[in-house]
Amino acid sequence: MSRREDRQKRIEDAFEEFRRSVAAALGNATREHRLAAEEHARGIVEAVLRGEGVDRAFDDPALAEVLRNELFDQHVAQAVLDRAEAFREWSEHGPDRLTALVGAVAEGPASWPPESWLGAPGTADGSEGVPELWRVGTGTVPSAPERRGFPVAVPLLDQAHLHVSSTHVSRVAAEGLVENLLLRLLSHFQPGLVHVHVWDVAQLTGALPGLYPLTRAGLLTVHDPARLHELLDELSDHIRRVHTGVLVEGHHSVGAHSAGVTGGRRTEPWRVAVLFGNRRPLKEEHQQQLQRVARNGLAAGIQLVVVDIPVTVNSAVETVTVADDLTAKCTMTGEHVTVELDPPFPRDLVPRACAVIAEAREARRTRLSSFGDLLPEHLWLESSSAGVVAPVGFQEGEPVHVALGDTSPHALIGGPSGSGKTNFLYAMLGSLAARYAPDELELYLLDFKEGVSFAQFAPGRKDPTWLPHARLVGVNVNTDREFGLALLAFLADEMRRRADAAKRHEVTKLEQLREEDPHGHWPRVVAVIDEFQYLFAERDQVTAKATQLLEDVARRGRSQGIHLVLSSQDVSGIEGFWGKSAIFEQFTVRIALPKARRVLAEPQNDAAVELPRWHAVVNHESGVRPGNEVARVPDATRKGTIDALQVELHRRRPADLAEPILFDGSKVPVLASLPDHRALRSGAAHPTVLLGQVIDVAGSAAKVRFARTPGRNVAVIGSLAEDAAAVLAAAALSLGRQHEPGEARFTLACLAEDAAPHADKLAKQLCDAGHQVSQVVLKDFCELVREIADGLTAGMTGAAGAPPDPHYVVVYAVDAAQALLETKDDKRVSGVDRLRTVLKHGPEHRTHVLGWWRGVQRLKNSLPPGVYDDVGAWVAFDVQGKDLVSFGPEQVLSWSPRPRRGLFFDRFEHSRPQVVIPFDTESTRGSALAGEEA
Repeated sequence: MSRREDRQKRIEDAFEEFRRSVAAALGNATREHRLAAEEHARGIVEAVLRGEGVDRAFDDPALAEVLRNELFDQHVAQAVLDRAEAFREWSEHGPDRLTALVGAVAEGPASWPPESWLGAPGTADGSEGVPELWRVGTGTVPSAPERRGFPVAVPLLDQAHLHVSSTHVSRVAAEGLVENLLLRLLSHFQPGLVHVHVWDVAQLTGALPGLYPLTRAGLLTVHDPARLHELLDELSDHIRRVHTGVLVEGHHSVGAHSAGVTGGRRTEPWRVAVLFGNRRPLKEEHQQQLQRVARNGLAAGIQLVVVDIPVTVNSAVETVTVADDLTAKCTMTGEHVTVELDPPFPRDLVPRACAVIAEAREARRTRLSSFGDLLPEHLWLESSSAGVVAPVGFQEGEPVHVALGDTSPHALIGGPSGSGKTNFLYAMLGSLAARYAPDELELYLLDFKEGVSFAQFAPGRKDPTWLPHARLVGVNVNTDREFGLALLAFLADEMRRRADAAKRHEVTKLEQLREEDPHGHWPRVVAVIDEFQYLFAERDQVTAKATQLLEDVARRGRSQGIHLVLSSQDVSGIEGFWGKSAIFEQFTVRIALPKARRVLAEPQNDAAVELPRWHAVVNHESGVRPGNEVARVPDATRKGTIDALQVELHRRRPADLAEPILFDGSKVPVLASLPDHRALRSGAAHPTVLLGQVIDVAGSAAKVRFARTPGRNVAVIGSLAEDAAAVLAAAALSLGRQHEPGEARFTLACLAEDAAPHADKLAKQLCDAGHQVSQVVLKDFCELVREIADGLTAGMTGAAGAPPDPHYVVVYAVDAAQALLETKDDKRVSGVDRLRTVLKHGPEHRTHVLGWWRGVQRLKNSLPPGVYDDVGAWVAFDVQGKDLVSFGPEQVLSWSPRPRRGLFFDRFEHSRPQVVIPFDTESTRGSALAGEEA
């Protein structure tokens, strides 16, 4: 073979090898492509089988042809096996689990067979919870090997609206479904908690005829087919009212509000609006309004049941579609479950059951409710975190509540004499006290004028029990307007204390503070001031300060859980306040009793003018007419009502709960029972003198510290021997309590006959306590003054040594010795000069004068001209304020004398004077306790 032929052969062999390699590669690629295509096809088939289901896939002719390919036999067989396994698990356990689930969340008429409840009125008020599901029929899975049924239920009230679609053939079944659901709702809750509205585009009457007996009780309203807008307007108005009057404290729904404020008890009835259509769209304006109602209605307690009306809403909607064969599909169970709707309830029993519900509703509306009906089944179970709510009466059998919270912070009550104002206050206070424990609610009760309305809430001689929630009770306040001012000042201080705590926890209101500080003591505070207009009766400093404090508490107290309830016989007596919007805009709760004026928004709202006795208009919308609720208030004043409740609550009170502070303007405070007096101990470096009781919330004493500094003397000014003697006795006895026997000298100088009995009694009391007491009369007084003055002069010039013993000089009617004191001795020194020396230098040497002068000018005569600070503290009785200007600040100008009341001022401690009440120093009440403490 030539070289050329050899080269050609090698080339041909190489090409042949190349062709074989390419053929092999192409063959492998074809095989891999085929295998990949088959795998992809199997994946698609498996996805179809898993997604559509074996039965549904074989029902599709195109898919069935593909699935018969032997390529997919393994996947079809596995899908069949998996389905069988799944159905085995479902068949064994699924129906039972669903039955248990429905039974757990849909007790009673919500799911039980009708024969167990149909014909009996409901009893639920929402406090035990609202069923989450409501039965509509029995479901089965047609493709399951074993078709076991299970209950099918749908969410309703507060959960979702219901949209029912039917055909001409199945419309009757759809109406039966709706009727069954409505009967379940109506039979579960107390009559009156569910109101039904029916609108049918096709007929005036005929829709749900079995429910018509409900109309006579106002539980069913059938609306004109041509007036759908009126129904939608009514529902829209209700939504607005709920959102502006109820859902304003952070709650997203009426249900959440009820759970947070009333323990779940429903205060707003549900409104179920059933709309029957003809499968045609509504008018555009109706469609839009219906969408708005659907979007906002659930939170406001509005349930829509829409039948055969095409509608799309941005809200939770459960859909039930009823087919021609009268079976149904619903979104609750999905497309693979067939629902056999429950048959309509027996035709003869439906109207009868509705009649029973209507009768129960009528009986509830017309019965005369008692005080006991205002009370909860169980005491002290509700939380005041978000506010306090309590029924005060009934309107057509349904409770009418008063709510105090962030959005309805304060209440204004008006009613003339005899209109039942005291009864209303008792009903409100009893209802609140029964619901909220003392650590949830504190009450501060003050009755102006000559009122004793709140006296029973404090312990008394006949009834030792007291209302555990009451922290302060003020009765017979009469002209002591300062006590009302003290209460407002206390509330303002408490408000600031809570605000500071809220700031530390970086929150803004009480509800949040209680969450952040669960172990703190943060109850709601409700302060009730009856006849409050007397607090502002005069143009003086009390009115000015009270107005300022009231505005502050009314404006800022809401967020700190402090609420005011002001009541008056005639609110027109404070007409000047109506111009102060900063105050009265905060009083959004208005309560008008029969014949009350100026409480509601006049002249637009005169509902109280013709109001019968035992009734009240309760309005939470600042008195405008749409907010009116007319309540019949039960009798809370007769024996066995609030008094019996108080006994029971007193029995339940915490063991460490203190009695309420009682301020009774008609009684004289007893020195021995005063906490400030019992707290005095011997050995004090600077003894404290108690002169009388200050008119404040704590019942404190008017105090003067007897330090070794100039001016530490006390003057009592006025012509009344009894009042002056009471102040001097309290001062001397309080000083005696702070010294052991023999540690101090007491000298009593009685210079007027009418003071002699008082001086003798004080001397005996001091002697009984073991103290040395010397008594002098008028003729010896000048010598006493000379002796003390000479001793002080000697002490000032003598050598320093041990401090002298305290010497307390109690003088009755100092001015009676003025003529004698003006006489000068051989050294041209008068007794007045020596008295001035005692007053000026005595306190530095532990000698203090407690004297009674029977007039302002008479006191001035005992002092150097124009120099009055040697008497640093004084108590004035029957003296006009203008006469006291030389001794105190300009506030004394507004003082006018009042029986058994004095004006107290300590120039070294006070910026303004205080009103004090002289003590009873003879009573032994509290002495046993005082002895134990000593």
